[in-house]
Amino acid sequence: MMMHVANLRQNYTKAGLHEDDVSDDPMAQFATWFQQATETAEIREPNAMVVSTVNAEGKPSARVVLLKDFSEAGFTFFTNYTSQKGTELMATQYGAIVFWWEPLERQVRIEGTVEKLTPEQSDAYFASRPRKSQIGAWASPQSQAIANREFLEQRFKDLEAEYADKDIPRPDHWGGFLVRPEKIEFWQGRPSRLHDRLVFTLQDDRTWQRQRLAP
Repeated sequence: MMMHVANLRQNYTKAGLHEDDVSDDPMAQFATWFQQATETAEIREPNAMVVSTVNAEGKPSARVVLLKDFSEAGFTFFTNYTSQKGTELMATQYGAIVFWWEPLERQVRIEGTVEKLTPEQSDAYFASRPRKSQIGAWASPQSQAIANREFLEQRFKDLEAEYADKDIPRPDHWGGFLVRPEKIEFWQGRPSRLHDRLVFTLQDDRTWQRQRLAP
């Protein structure tokens, strides 16, 4: 079985990434790539991204979440603040993101500081969520051990009854994070593992420096 895994290989041939074809603004370049990912039917959720955190002991963890907005300020997603990722992000105020768009043979890696959105921003997004997703935010004690599936389903039913015919408020423990990028790397698969890697690093909180990295 190990030999079978070791022999799984893919030669990337779809495109290259030259400095002349990349915007001087990495957020503008991300917008271009993200738009192309959304237009690719094979990519079901182009906004799916891996968010990585570390705990107080420096032990990393990672999970897939959904990007909900991006702008010159950075990348936004929402979660339970008392979850593992929420507590670790608030403790370190730093995180990393990875997008993998396999049909395009592209990857984007982002590292940066992390801050909570304002309550008003989180309220606005929470109000836009489907009602059952709103109830789910209340029902799930995210990352905590629970006795069984029935516990979760009963909490959901109880909350449905409690908020029947009422607006559902945003829980105080649930809201958004903004990742302000300090480094953004664009990776394009190439043949013979000679991949293209262009990385932008923020200098003095104002300007971006671009470099090519060896694959």
